[in-house]
Amino acid sequence: MTFSLGIVGAGQFSGQFASLFQAHPGVSEVHITDLLPERAERLAATQGLAGTFPSYEAMLESPAVDAVAIFTQRWTHGPLVLQGLNAGKHVYSAVPMAITTEEIAAIIDAVRATGLTYMMGETSQYNPATVHARNQIAEGAFGRLFYAEGDYVHDMDLGFYEAYQYSGGENWKATASYPPLLYPTHSVGGVLGAWRTHAVSVSAIGVHDDRGDGVFDRSVSQFDNDVSNATALFEVAGGGSFRTNEFRRVGYPSHIRESRFRFFGTEASMEQLATVALWQDKNGVKDISELLEPKPTLSPDDPSLRHIAPELRAAFTSGSAPVHDRARLPREFDQLHNGHEGSHHFLVDDFVTAVNTRTLPSVNAWVAARYTLPGIIAHESARQGGVRLRIPDFGDAPEN
Repeated sequence: MTFSLGIVGAGQFSGQFASLFQAHPGVSEVHITDLLPERAERLAATQGLAGTFPSYEAMLESPAVDAVAIFTQRWTHGPLVLQGLNAGKHVYSAVPMAITTEEIAAIIDAVRATGLTYMMGETSQYNPATVHARNQIAEGAFGRLFYAEGDYVHDMDLGFYEAYQYSGGENWKATASYPPLLYPTHSVGGVLGAWRTHAVSVSAIGVHDDRGDGVFDRSVSQFDNDVSNATALFEVAGGGSFRTNEFRRVGYPSHIRESRFRFFGTEASMEQLATVALWQDKNGVKDISELLEPKPTLSPDDPSLRHIAPELRAAFTSGSAPVHDRARLPREFDQLHNGHEGSHHFLVDDFVTAVNTRTLPSVNAWVAARYTLPGIIAHESARQGGVRLRIPDFGDAPEN
């Protein structure tokens, strides 16, 4: 069984996924659309895609497209996902799921009403540290897990200025001020992707930016935001807590590792930094860095990456780590580029498999809500000076 796919957005990220979707044996053909038609036409020609559409609306009206994959600006995902589901299309969405509680609730309602597949492509679901922690938790190696940490530490100077200029045009400073806690899924998802619980309350603190270059300036910001760094402490169901950091001004080599995680249990713990990862128990310490280290599948100098800032290219070239189980992946992926510490291959396969077998994907609407909503509430907590707020929960996904 196969289906046809329409990609929405022909920016720096979507091209890497277009080739994977096109190579997957479960996808028959791939189309694309973009607000800038020349970008869509260029990507279609470069990768030999089936064709372009003049607009998202035209794509949704076409019976030639069974599903859509959304790679647009962060704050546009919620409305575009709802359009796709209401038009009868399965939907893959880049992160975040949405930026308001109301948008998330509406997506869950639409998935429930239509029976269509929705998946959020959270890369931390297959971050090697998350995969290893998930495996160890399943085996009971941590004992009782009671605390975890997840960081997404990516300095604006390391490629983000160029990325926002590419996507935001003349108004890029207004959009580059996107609030860090509204992009929480790499840090939150990396923790909750291993620890089978959900956040129930949060207290967060934001650091006001002082660079003075018009980014994170409330008078310029589309989001009324002047916070560039934020920290949130979450309480979880069943007892315990986790902390996340979302930093955009930080002296740290984010091109080496932008997402990193730590897990602490009564019997063992695991800690990851930029270049080292350790497993620790009451007897000693074991270096597990090699187990979690992806091997590149694409050179950072590859011509396909020429439009991406050099500081961002590592995210598009990483292969699989030894901890990854590639046995389930199609052999067509064996020699294709990967990205974000080996996650891209697994995310594409998750969505294609879910659509073709009508099963729930790994990061379905209910899981995506638990990865996204904590950040939305944390952002509000920070705006209120750190007041502790309850986090709504939409429950577990229904059984197939």
